[in-house]
Amino acid sequence: MSTPGYRIAIHNALTTPILMAGVPRKFAILNGTVCAAVTFGLQSLYALPVCLMAHLVAMFLTKKDPYFFQTIIRHVKHKGYYSV
Repeated sequence: MSTPGYRIAIHNALTTPILMAGVPRKFAILNGTVCAAVTFGLQSLYALPVCLMAHLVAMFLTKKDPYFFQTIIRHVKHKGYYSV
């Protein structure tokens, strides 16, 4: 129940996740690091389009649901069964 005449404005930045280039920050750093390691370490330019496509797919998924990657990480960590 709210008090009449009393309103608190919440800035949008407090509720949205932190993004880098349209994807979650952790994914952008991981994708950039893997891309740089494969491109410079193995001297393979074929990694650039693969990493770019991964980034574009991640941007699409982030536009659909900004918490998509957090949900995937939680799903992977979740056990499939529990011992009784």
